[in-house]
Amino acid sequence: MSKVKNPRRVADNEAMAKTRMLRTSPQKLNLVAAMIRGKKVEKALQDLTFSKKRISDDVRKCLQSAIANAENNHNLDVDELIVAEAYVGKNLTMKRGRPRARGRFGRIIKPFSEITIKVRQVEEQA
Repeated sequence: MSKVKNPRRVADNEAMAKTRMLRTSPQKLNLVAAMIRGKKVEKALQDLTFSKKRISDDVRKCLQSAIANAENNHNLDVDELIVAEAYVGKNLTMKRGRPRARGRFGRIIKPFSEITIKVRQVEEQA
């Protein structure tokens, strides 16, 4: 007796990649994710490559991983892929502090976040 195979979490024409523990706030990461939502993957990679945001390199790595998953694991055509979804979630928060005047303690919060990118194969209309 073998275990029952887990069902796929995405549709047959989709692939996804997830990156955790990105050292930036979810609000800042969502600005970069909004920049690539709904675009073709080639255009999204170009936008991320030439973006001035520090976190765009990590988002580009995640997008390249989703493209590789689509090509190698799901046999999808790379030229027909679009970024179907790119959403951001919170991760852990490091709490640090700094001494302030009159014996007080100023909290410094260092947030981490995670990003999930789903790519979908869409046939081109002639």
